[in-house]
Amino acid sequence: MRLILAALAALAALVLTPLPAWADTVVVRAGHLIEPATGQVLHDRAITVTDGKVSTVAPWSAPPQGAKVVDWSSYWVLPGLIDVHVHLADFLQTSDPAEPLKHSPERTAYAGARNARATLEAGFTTVHDVGSYRARGNIELRNAINRGEVVGPRINAVGGYITVPGGGGEVTGLPKGMVVPDDMRMGVAKTPEEVRRKVGGMFDLGADSIKLIATGAVLTEGTEPGQIELDGPAIHAAAQTAKARGSWITSHAHSADGIKLAIRNGSRGIEHASLIDDEGIALAKTQGTYLVMDIYNGDYISEVGRRDGWSADILRKNDETTDAQRQGFTKAVKAGVKLPFGTDAGVFPHGLQARQFRYMVKYGMTPMQAIQSATTVAAEFLTWDKQVGSLTPGHWGDMIAVSANPLEDIGALERVEHVMKGGVVVR
Repeated sequence: MRLILAALAALAALVLTPLPAWADTVVVRAGHLIEPATGQVLHDRAITVTDGKVSTVAPWSAPPQGAKVVDWSSYWVLPGLIDVHVHLADFLQTSDPAEPLKHSPERTAYAGARNARATLEAGFTTVHDVGSYRARGNIELRNAINRGEVVGPRINAVGGYITVPGGGGEVTGLPKGMVVPDDMRMGVAKTPEEVRRKVGGMFDLGADSIKLIATGAVLTEGTEPGQIELDGPAIHAAAQTAKARGSWITSHAHSADGIKLAIRNGSRGIEHASLIDDEGIALAKTQGTYLVMDIYNGDYISEVGRRDGWSADILRKNDETTDAQRQGFTKAVKAGVKLPFGTDAGVFPHGLQARQFRYMVKYGMTPMQAIQSATTVAAEFLTWDKQVGSLTPGHWGDMIAVSANPLEDIGALERVEHVMKGGVVVR
């Protein structure tokens, strides 16, 4: 662990420019302000940020003496974006199932810092890191960012995956004789008692929330998306343990039955929800469960996976879930289910998350709904809605600027011009 921290510190000193201390007062002149909390578009606004947080939003007028002015009068301004399904503290998916084992903890720490900066510069000022193979990876990355040693987004970190032996959160498909190290199996559990212990262990490491692997996975060799892996009592044990710690769980679940099992046993969110049925959509609506549906990701896997020789089994599973997931997304939008923006970045390169906005609009959302998905709805899912997701007073001064109106061209969010985090311009 000392080597990992040393690597992060060296990276901060040699490569990254740390964020400067907050100015007392920063005034952003926004030519057009999109406020997702109200659905309003306001013009020529002064957003005053004091000690990193929004203090006032008012029509533009001369700022107070001594205030730093950021002139975004020619831009469309909106709160910093939120991606609630990323994997920052690992290497990208490749055709080699042993890829996670081929990089030292120190090199993985450097990669995580690089991924964090790419994510922030793309306009995503907050993320939910829903798992790294080394359980401490995303937690230590979060800590390094919070200390100002690494440039990156605000992170709600889950630590490692809670998964059954050989399940969707394990490293599988390895050559004979290759052994997965213990620090990549810290969340492996099967019985409710084991799950309680492992969930408690993740919180002891510093996790903010918990991620379960309730069904098999598309990208894990030897598992099937339709197969339930964690049973109801195990999921319930995780949910109760998290609740006792003042937190919550989200569950990776592809199959219709796995989704409903997770919802009924206390999961706040469902990751992927690829094969959800009408009953599952109705249950999510009734229970107020959030569905995090990564509807861009399937096209990337299909294109790059075929180009780069990913296994036929992974490509088959991706084909079997991609269109079904998008159909379920459309139904969920119509039903009024809570749909926070989550992409599974880390399968594809970090910084490209905004590609998903066009898919969300194509499959049923209005541009404003898509923006709210990545701001207010995502913030509510994380229980951070008093801190991020809006530019109303009291929230962090996290915002982005784009040249075109994303309510007319949602693709404008793929071309972020400027980014501010906590009142400091980082791009």
